Amino acid sequence: IGWLYPIVASLVIVFFSNAVNLADGLDGLAGSMAAVAFACYGVIAYLQGQVWLAAFCFTMVGALLAFLWFNSHPAELFMGDVGSLAIGATLAVVALMTGQWLLLPIVGAMFVAEAASVMMQVGWFKFTRRRYGQGRRFFKMSPLHYHFELSGWSETQVMQRFFLCGILAGMLGVALALI
Repeated sequence: IGWLYPIVASLVIVFFSNAVNLADGLDGLAGSMAAVAFACYGVIAYLQGQVWLAAFCFTMVGALLAFLWFNSHPAELFMGDVGSLAIGATLAVVALMTGQWLLLPIVGAMFVAEAASVMMQVGWFKFTRRRYGQGRRFFKMSPLHYHFELSGWSETQVMQRFFLCGILAGMLGVALALI
């Protein structure tokens, strides 16, 4: 994409940094989904022969799993903005380094769903407020994981189901990288 690459790369980094930050609302949610995404990009980097990048990805997986030991429900340790923003930006940079940044919305599909739910909620609220004089909500609450909690799922159910969906999305991303 030539001279547009720095602009696209900046947007990818900012989007995924914020998407991971939005997912950091439940115990273990952002960390577990990020571990899956880094594992997927570790496999992609290894298959490309980028051994040092693969080693970095799997180091991130190990660090995130160690963090999850203390962040599982009920959390004793929290990630916060500093951790989630850095992890999201690092994931985006790894995707850019592999050249498979177009697969990032697939590998990180649950992060995309979280960010998209916030954008949809805000957009719909503003639209309905202008149109009807009173804002209406698309979801019970955003980001998406709170909507499911308010719908009756426990925090552990939401985390585990998002984690499983993240694994499936990551497997799809790796499979597409092999094509």
